[in-house]
Amino acid sequence: MEMPVPSQHRLDRKSELVLRLRAILPADCVIDDPMETRAYECDALSAYRCPPMAVVLPYTTEQVAQTLKICHDLNIPVVPRGSGTSLAGGAMPTSDSIILGVSRMNDVLDTDYDNRVIRVQTGRTNLSVTGAVEADGFFYAPDPSSQLACAIAGNIAMNSGGAHCLKYGVTSNNLLGVRIVTMQGDILDIGGAHLDAPDLDLLGVICGSEGQLGIVTEATLRIIHKPEGALPVLLGFDSNEVAGACVSDIIRAGVLPVAIEFMDRPCIRATEDFAKAGYPDCEALLIIEVEGSPIEIEEQLEKILAIAATHNPVEMRRANDLQEAARIWLGRKSAFGAMGQINDYMCLDGTIPVSKLPYVLKRIGEMSREFGLGVGNVFHAGDGNMHPLILYNANEPGELEKCEAFGAEILKLCVEVGGCLTGEHGVGIEKRDLMDHQFTRDDLIAQMNIKDVFDPAWLLNPAKVFPLDASASRRDGGM
Repeated sequence: MEMPVPSQHRLDRKSELVLRLRAILPADCVIDDPMETRAYECDALSAYRCPPMAVVLPYTTEQVAQTLKICHDLNIPVVPRGSGTSLAGGAMPTSDSIILGVSRMNDVLDTDYDNRVIRVQTGRTNLSVTGAVEADGFFYAPDPSSQLACAIAGNIAMNSGGAHCLKYGVTSNNLLGVRIVTMQGDILDIGGAHLDAPDLDLLGVICGSEGQLGIVTEATLRIIHKPEGALPVLLGFDSNEVAGACVSDIIRAGVLPVAIEFMDRPCIRATEDFAKAGYPDCEALLIIEVEGSPIEIEEQLEKILAIAATHNPVEMRRANDLQEAARIWLGRKSAFGAMGQINDYMCLDGTIPVSKLPYVLKRIGEMSREFGLGVGNVFHAGDGNMHPLILYNANEPGELEKCEAFGAEILKLCVEVGGCLTGEHGVGIEKRDLMDHQFTRDDLIAQMNIKDVFDPAWLLNPAKVFPLDASASRRDGGM
């Protein structure tokens, strides 16, 4: 993966940078020991690593602003970091940059149950937002698989979703306002505790911008009343294509489950060995959850089971209580860890129209044979957000490159059938050089023009999202 050549001029300013940072920040906020900075040399895309010059871990928005002012003055790039769970290399530094992490900024600042909003610092983990309100009967809907660890800052940067996004939407549908610090150190409040902010929709520009425009330090989030009840059904099929067709038929029928999750045989077997959830040994499995009152749940499940029956499932299993529901979800929640025990893998993220699921799954299987690499499919089928796991041997020369080539073809396929390169993981460095496949150069220029407004010197996460040749003149102008 190509990255820009580090600037020697910037590297030579490390001592001055660290001295100025230590002068305005608490002693424990600045890390510059080369051994300690290695803890921040990559995110969850661990195939690529590079220690930064320094790491700054502030406690307040004001400290973030002071840090950015110094870096702007010294022309030092800044890579924002939440919890480091990015699977697209969004938080990977360069050797002439600093990491600015928000993990210490994790307080709940305000909770308003009457208006169903909560305001938090963005270093707070996704799951702990629900943890702060669940005793009062509320929850925060977006639920990425990494929700135990991932930070709200990263969720906003990548517009993360999760298993329940089919009904409740992704981060952008649950984000009402942000406090953001620009590279120049200006603190801006955008949106707020209301459904529709006045003036330009800058919140829609910020969410999903991958740390390119500013560092979000506070977020106002929508919280929702817990549903009266929720139960899943498990469906097993003898082919991926048939399972995909079943998903398409359920959506076409107007049924709106809260989640539709897909797993194929490699994932099923791995999770059974790991979690022993009692899944059938079949080619494909769907977990479909509905919620509401007992009458609503029963009506929805009857419709889903009737549709599934037309596809000759090898098994149909409905949960009758919370314990059975937890068993159905156990394997799905364990899938990524289970796959990691059997092989190195690269987790992709592309989104397609639901109607194209059967065709895309068929083509992934064909490409798997062409490249000679296994692939496990586990993803949010209801909204077409796919997460193929390409299996490879990281210790064998050439395997990573073959894996990347296979992944690129899958993502190109997603675009070709009317989808896009990413649903929730972001572009980062992983998909950066595929952006030309989805967008024209004029499209990319329009996007880069927006970054020019927020970050004219291109110091925030500058080597991400845009192909390096497209952004070269802008990045080089600040060196």
